[in-house]
Amino acid sequence: MPPSFRPHGADIAFLHTAAIHIATFDALAREIAPGLKLTHVVREDLLNAAEKAGGMTAAISFRTQEALIALADGGARVVVCTCSTLGEEAEKAAGEADVPVMRIDRPMADRAVREGSRIGICAALRPTLAPTRALIESSAARAKRDVEIREFLFDDVWPAFREGRLADYHAGIAVRLGEAAAHVDLLVLAQASMAPAIPLAGELPVPLLSSPRIGFMEAARIAGAVMPASTVPLTGPGRMQHM
Repeated sequence: MPPSFRPHGADIAFLHTAAIHIATFDALAREIAPGLKLTHVVREDLLNAAEKAGGMTAAISFRTQEALIALADGGARVVVCTCSTLGEEAEKAAGEADVPVMRIDRPMADRAVREGSRIGICAALRPTLAPTRALIESSAARAKRDVEIREFLFDDVWPAFREGRLADYHAGIAVRLGEAAAHVDLLVLAQASMAPAIPLAGELPVPLLSSPRIGFMEAARIAGAVMPASTVPLTGPGRMQHM
């Protein structure tokens, strides 16, 4: 039986496309909501298929939604898709599940349109750009905000991620973030895997948002966790940057 179809009874069930995200969200849970039970399913095949196809297809969409709904049926209070490329499928699955299903980057996008009008999307994988742009545009429409979006593709560093050279991957992103910051008043990282580059980028002149912390806090809130105020990230140049 595939892992996503097994009963788990977790407070938050995560669908990942890379195993490295497990440690990230387990660490956030220990810090922010240690009483929550998490479960993780890794489906690298879904992202691999999207990369090969150059984006989403009907078959990949079906398989993604099937996995998310199975996690919901396994007993979760909330299901979270941590892959931005597949994020839209999470919001489609939400209409079919009996519990909330969310994409990890929706809370980040909502925050971005509240805090910036010239928003830069930084991605290391081309198929992630279009869904992240659509996400921010939809958040802006919901909030009735006008935003200008610029895209920054760092695809030269993606092979390092695929080869497991994470230090090189994050160092390469950090260098490019400084260049991108000169053209916008807020940056968002389109992929959760990019978040560890934030401390390597040093002091940037604009706020920098990434999805893991912001998204986890929203998932934990939905799951009913009580979170200390000290875990709420600050914003703006010279302050804590969102991981």
